[in-house]
Amino acid sequence: MSKNVILVMVIILGGLLLASAFTVKETEYAIRFQLGRIVKTDYEPGLHFKLPFVNNVRKFENRLLTLDTAPEPMITREQKFVEVDSFVKWRIIDVARYYTATSGGDERFARQRLDGIVKERIRNQIASRNLVEVISEQRVSTMEAIQRTANQAANEFGVEVVDVRIKSIELPDDVRESVFRRMAADRQKEANLYRFEGRESAERIRSDADRQAQIILAEAEREGQRTRGAGDAKATEIYANAYGQDEEFYAFYRSLQAYGNAFGGQQDVLVLDPQSDFFEYFSDDDAR
Repeated sequence: MSKNVILVMVIILGGLLLASAFTVKETEYAIRFQLGRIVKTDYEPGLHFKLPFVNNVRKFENRLLTLDTAPEPMITREQKFVEVDSFVKWRIIDVARYYTATSGGDERFARQRLDGIVKERIRNQIASRNLVEVISEQRVSTMEAIQRTANQAANEFGVEVVDVRIKSIELPDDVRESVFRRMAADRQKEANLYRFEGRESAERIRSDADRQAQIILAEAEREGQRTRGAGDAKATEIYANAYGQDEEFYAFYRSLQAYGNAFGGQQDVLVLDPQSDFFEYFSDDDAR
């Protein structure tokens, strides 16, 4: 066999090998067809092989995709026009179903179909709410409801709707002013309610503090009375013991207390008989 023949055979074998090998990235789905019929879709990332001229492979994104929808006028529950601009985060979850339902995996077809599904859900949600609900914090629950119902419909052609977000809601000038006035009134109502609740709470705290103070003062008064009673009892006991030990000294001490009480003021005048027992210790005969 000549070298030329061998070279040709090597080239042919190399070409067949290259034609039979294909790689799947982590960001891709792959479908292998055999004569136009799907035979395999569950490929892991890596190197794979197919039969040349018999099999062909199509690849699709499995990453999160974005659908930026065009702004569209919609009507609220009170028949007010608003222009809603939104976007959708979506991805393929069933590549075989996606391929079949989108005319051979046509992404433009999938986006058009998804756009119609999402806008219909947004339109239904806007129509069931008034303007304040549409532009207030309740918009979060609105988006969750849209995502949930849109995802159910999108699953039918192998797509998952991960998130739906409203970028902006444009209001006519007259509608904008009325909505802002209504929102300001609602906020004022909430503020008044919070202030009222705050005053109630403050009054309750003051009442509790006053009651606790009265309890503490009453307990302190009772404790003071017990202490004074104990002191008086102890003093009486001391006086009684002193009187029992030296009756004459005790009488002298009590007389001194009486003198001090009788002549405590600068203008005090006391008229008594000189022979009164009160002056017993002023007598020279009894001086100690």
